Formats: sequence, structure tokens, C-alpha cells
Amino acid sequence: LSLTVWILSGIFSMIGAYCYAELGLLIRKPGGDYTYILETFGKFVGFIRLWAECLIVRPCTITIVALTFSKYAVKLLFPECLPPDESVRILAAACICILAFINCWEVKWATFVQDIFTYAKLLALFIIIATGVVQLGNGKVENFTWENTESDVTKIALSFYSGLFAYNGWNYLNFVIEELQDPVKNLPRAIAISCILVTVVYVLTNIAFYTTLSVPEVLGSEAVAVTFAERLYGRFAFMIPVFVAMSTFGGVNGILLTSSRLFYAGACEGQMPEILSMIQVKKMTPAPAVLIVALLSLVYLCSSDIFRLITYVGFATWVSIGLAVFCLPWLRWKHPEWNRPIKVHLIFPVLYIIATIFITIVPMIASPVETGIGIAIIATGVPVYLLFIARTQKSELEKKIIDSCNTALQKLLVVMPPTKQN
Repeated sequence: LSLTVWILSGIFSMIGAYCYAELGLLIRKPGGDYTYILETFGKFVGFIRLWAECLIVRPCTITIVALTFSKYAVKLLFPECLPPDESVRILAAACICILAFINCWEVKWATFVQDIFTYAKLLALFIIIATGVVQLGNGKVENFTWENTESDVTKIALSFYSGLFAYNGWNYLNFVIEELQDPVKNLPRAIAISCILVTVVYVLTNIAFYTTLSVPEVLGSEAVAVTFAERLYGRFAFMIPVFVAMSTFGGVNGILLTSSRLFYAGACEGQMPEILSMIQVKKMTPAPAVLIVALLSLVYLCSSDIFRLITYVGFATWVSIGLAVFCLPWLRWKHPEWNRPIKVHLIFPVLYIIATIFITIVPMIASPVETGIGIAIIATGVPVYLLFIARTQKSELEKKIIDSCNTALQKLLVVMPPTKQN
């Protein structure tokens, strides 16, 4: 069942990415799904999408990946027992702070970190998959069985949050649609290659794990790759947690690196504070956007329960992406005259929307508290929109306060709008 969830999550992500290819070439503006929702359903729904992404999805995702990095890193110091929760969270906070500094200080450093740690991820996956192939060749298939399979539909639906979280990121390519050369040809190609490759690699990695570990061992392990390595690699087992820690460290860096584009798109539409679209004068880095994402990520470290955090992120993410995919048939109906270099068959968005409804509504039954908290956080955007966005006429006092805050923050961070750099 676990492998089935991984495969279905990959197929689900491919269908969503295919739908995004049409939207990306139809609405060629920065901001990705936020822009599609804004253009289709108006400012209010667009702002709620932006609010959910900025307040929950981006910072909470950084926290999850930083906690994963921390758990694998401290495993080297606590090989025989569970590490103290405080040490895990402190190391995760250090990871976020170091990478926030790198992204604020120098763009080249951030891209260098991303390149190096991506290679570490690929090397770790190659080693695990190669080991799995050897194990399969030795006839290690006793764990591939449907015995004691979970039959609770709500738990199965909830498991898709973890699977889909691993594939998350396929929608970020649309954030750079304006910078892509020959997007009509390269966007669908990039989506197809990346989604298929990632699905194959993830499924093969999990097959490798199950050649050696039983289902209870996988479920009971804090770090599955470490347990796998300890069983097979002997004194070289330390390599896997090191590589996985490097991989997740690079993951945190990548999210921080791309988050500024969303804030910039929101600020251009007047739905985010102007300061968040500004660039550091000397370093030419989006320091304000990076800092606010890092600070929100540190707030989410109040909880070290990764699966609870994934539930927060999963609900907000898939409601938003499902709504963005719904834009496709809606715009086909409202604006059939618009130029569409790629035209997706309507069966794909319909299937995606039905599946999205299933994986967002059913988990409410399994985890009502976590889902309720996610809904409550998203709902806080409603009064914010009514007070600060919908009201176009502001008093002179409000204008002075906003201008004073902007000026003070600009002086503190030494930043200016990108158009005023010269």
C-alpha cells in the first residue's frame, strides 16, 4: 500500500503539473498559482491564496525540512537512542538562520550551496537504489506483501499528505515563466522530465528500503535511511545520514531562494507590504522577504512534530493548488478566445479537482484539530484583507504611519525597490 501511495502521489503531481503548463503559458506573469487565482477569481480569493502561502506553506515547509535535516544530523551523536527534542529544534533553528544569512548576503553563495547539496542528494539516492537492486537480486522480497494493510480510508487519505509533500515543488517552475527561454517548448519538457524522474527515483528508493526493512520497522524509525544504512553498510553507515542531512539543508536553501518571487508578485499587486519586494542595495538580494520567511519558520519550531506540520501544509497547499487547477476549465468557459499554446484535455483537470476534494475533505475526519488550525490561520487573512487591502481610501495618518515604517525599514535593511536601483 505504501508503494501504491508513492506511485499515485507521483501520478497526481504529474497531472497537476500538466494542467499548470497550460495556465503558465496562458497567464505569463510572475507569481505562479497566486497569479492564476488572482486573474480568475479576483483580488479577495487571490489574497487568501497569497496569505496561506506566505503564512503557512512556505515557512512551515522550511520548518519541516529543517527538522528533517536536524534529526538526521543529530542521529550521528545519538546512534543508540532518540535525540533530545530541544537539541533537534536548536539545530533546526541554526540551519534556518545560517541559510537566511547566506541568502541575504550573496546570491552566488546561495546558488553554490544549492548546487553542492543537490549533488549530495543525488549521490545518496543512487547509493540506496543501487543497494536495493542488489538486495532484490538476492531475493529479498519477503516484505512486499498486502498482509496487515491499512484499510481505514481516512488514514489512507492522510498518508497522501506525506507522499504529496515529498513531490511538492513541481508548481514552482511557473514562478519563473517570464525568465524561461522558449517556454512553449521548454516548460512542458521540463515538467515532464522532472516529474517522471522524481517519481521513478522516489519509488525505487522506497522499494530499496522494503528489501531490508519490514513495515513496522519503517513506521517505527525516526530516520528510515539511517536504519537502512545501519543494517547494511556497517562502519560506513554514517555516510547516509550525512548525505540526507546535506540534501535537506539544500532543500531549506532552495525554498528561501524562491520565496522572494512570491512576495514580489504580491507587492506588485498591492497585496503585500512594499518593503517585501525591495532589494538590498549593495548585495542585490531580497533581504526583507528572506528575513520574514525565516522568522515565521522559527515560530513554527514551537512544534517538532513533523507529521502534524505536514498536515497544516498539506491542507493549505492542496486547497490552493486545486483551486488553481479549477481556473483552467473556468477560463476555458469565460475566455475561450485567449491564446493557448498548450491545450490540456478537460478530463485531466476534472480528475485532479475530484482527487483534491478527496484528499482535503477526508483528512478532516482523521485530523480535525490540525485541519481546523490550518483553516483558522487561513481565515485570519479575511480581516487583514478587509482592513488593509479592500479599503483603497486611507486617512492621512495611516499613510504617514505606513510611509514612516517603510522608510525606517529601508534605512535599517538598506533596501530599495528594484526599479530604483539605478
